[in-house]
Amino acid sequence: MTIEKRKTKKEKDNMIGKLQPLADHVIVKSIDKEEKTKSGIYIPDTAKEKPQEGKVIAVGPGRMTEDGKTRITPDVEVGDIVLYTKYGGSEIKIDGEEFIIMRESDILAKKIKK
Repeated sequence: MTIEKRKTKKEKDNMIGKLQPLADHVIVKSIDKEEKTKSGIYIPDTAKEKPQEGKVIAVGPGRMTEDGKTRITPDVEVGDIVLYTKYGGSEIKIDGEEFIIMRESDILAKKIKK
């Protein structure tokens, strides 16, 4: 691997470092599904469904309790693979890459690491 490629990868890792989610918000990078079915048929972009699976890139500190004295820590961590609601969150672009900022409550489940 050349130095330029390593630098580019490092820059990509730090790309999201420009944003810190607040309260119970989470930044997720969508994981694209297969473009081909099991039988070998390619699915056109117009027929694809919006992805509902992604990798957690950044997590806020958690929401405050109603009395405002303590913080409730989030259930997800950076690196978790999560399933989220179909139209949850707001899509943003950072340096040409698309991310979704959503509330932790929009996350339905996380995949268990083996």
